[in-house]
Amino acid sequence: MEIHFWGATRTVTGSMHELRHGNRRILLDCGLFQGRRNEARDRNCCFPFPPSTVDRVILSHAHIDHSGNLPNLVKQGFDGPIHATAATQDLCRAMLKDSAYLQQRDAEYLMRRRDRRKRVMDNYEEPVVEPLYTTEDAERTFPLFRDLPMNGAIDLGEGLRAETVEAGHMLGSVSLVVTDGKVRIGFSGDVGRANLPIIRDPQPMLPCDYLIMESTYGDRLHQDEGSVLDKLADIINRTAARGGKIVVPSFAVGRTQQLVLLLNQLVMAKRIPNIPIFVDSPLAVNVTETFRKYSNLFDAETAKMLAEDAEGDVFGFARLRYIRDVADSKALNDLRGPMLVISASGMCEAGRVIHHLRNTISDPRNTVLITGFQAENTLGRKILDKWPEVPIFGEMFRLRAEVTKINELSGHADQRELLEWLKPIAGGLKKIFLVHGEARQQAAFKIAVEATYDVEVVMPERGDSCEAN
Repeated sequence: MEIHFWGATRTVTGSMHELRHGNRRILLDCGLFQGRRNEARDRNCCFPFPPSTVDRVILSHAHIDHSGNLPNLVKQGFDGPIHATAATQDLCRAMLKDSAYLQQRDAEYLMRRRDRRKRVMDNYEEPVVEPLYTTEDAERTFPLFRDLPMNGAIDLGEGLRAETVEAGHMLGSVSLVVTDGKVRIGFSGDVGRANLPIIRDPQPMLPCDYLIMESTYGDRLHQDEGSVLDKLADIINRTAARGGKIVVPSFAVGRTQQLVLLLNQLVMAKRIPNIPIFVDSPLAVNVTETFRKYSNLFDAETAKMLAEDAEGDVFGFARLRYIRDVADSKALNDLRGPMLVISASGMCEAGRVIHHLRNTISDPRNTVLITGFQAENTLGRKILDKWPEVPIFGEMFRLRAEVTKINELSGHADQRELLEWLKPIAGGLKKIFLVHGEARQQAAFKIAVEATYDVEVVMPERGDSCEAN
């Protein structure tokens, strides 16, 4: 078998790796690359192979940087099976439709801005912006989904087989191995952490000869900075005391549900003031329904909370309101006084959160709370790095709001946790390929792995390949 690396190479987003077995071409993930607008557009639009020649896709999980380019693959000619767990399929149905809708809306906004500027500026030129794919392209993707068991195996035909274990990164996520009976190629997907809210802990990885491994936090250790509930309560109380708003850019899948669960606990314990709390994301509303559907995948602590909740719903409480309608979303910007708004996207690259940030970041009473990884060149990274001014929809805004981060909810294992995850299989590995990490993180993790285990570690560039035998 051959491995070809096409995405998430020396960067975090755009996961896509190709396995070739004879004349067969299998993709592990097909995610959106996120970063500078023009670079992202070029990277996502153009596949390095004819999509019609891909036999099948296997998804590790539903996050957009792992699944978000599937409708474009279908749009350009792919019609094979897409293997994913049941929870991943349901999450993707909501997420890919939302991704297409947001691309269409953002393209429309940019075109209206282009037309306004052309009316008032002589010789103004700006290219026409088209969405990468449409909701119709997303709808054409869903009939291609096929079941992938969690902690099980499926026959891929012609002597190939895929085996999975629970990755503990998000609802429905898996790590997997593809084998032809002679060579075993492993793919970590994104490796989760023990004791995260809602989801179960990662399961031990299956033995393999070659491993494609994520390295998002390969250069750092998550600090034990005290209870996440204590930190969240302190941020809310501090901001509310000065009459400010807390804006939380959040991934609609996983992170939003974790935050709602924690806020529920703080409200029940009367540890935060009586302020309104909004989840402003149609996607998050739909995804929360999917979480309710798959309560059998919850960890023991969340299952216990669910059993003890009088209404049988850990994702709902009196002060919380879920926002679907655009008019209601816009109305949030007119509200005064303390409030908390959770809104997608998590890296501030699309969606309603951009509008909330535009209306809040220049007021020092407000707080932007970051709860997850921010990739290079994203708006979220610029805010986290506290740029004096940040670009939003092509305009510069002063960043005067408080910017703070909670690390405890990270769904990615840190260096120590990744090394521990590797331990049971390290002795049988011929080579590890580090992906899904920026170059600095990968370089540090390469040193750590080679110092701990006797195995070769490679940091592939986009387009690199390897013969696996």
